[in-house]
Amino acid sequence: MPTGLLAASTPTLSPAVDAVRLTLHVLGATVWVGGQITVTGLMPTVRGLGGEAPKKVARALARLLWPAYALVVITGFWNIAAFKLAGAPTAWTAVLVVKIAVVAAAGVAVFLHQRATTKRGLAVWGSIGGTASVAALVLGVLLAG
Repeated sequence: MPTGLLAASTPTLSPAVDAVRLTLHVLGATVWVGGQITVTGLMPTVRGLGGEAPKKVARALARLLWPAYALVVITGFWNIAAFKLAGAPTAWTAVLVVKIAVVAAAGVAVFLHQRATTKRGLAVWGSIGGTASVAALVLGVLLAG
């Protein structure tokens, strides 16, 4: 069963490869989720700049977010490969499956948000993408502990 610092009776340092894998995963999640939250807070100001400013900021953000999403997915599979799932509790495995589905839903929703042509589409897909991204983050914390 996967164990983390919180589950250990005595705190230990992760081996170097584990530290790299987990650091890259957390970094990707930080940029993916944090970028969405940050741009949501900045968008009223960006809209005030007029014209094409929101679209330019969105394109610039996409250049950061999509590589971060790819990093999350790649290191997520790396994380799964590093664990012995055969002995994992059923509840832990169920949360892992839900997390994978939520991460996929977040990516699809953000993709659809980027292609939306109406205010309603932007709002709906942006909300779903952001909510799913935060949910994936919470599920990741549950799996780590």
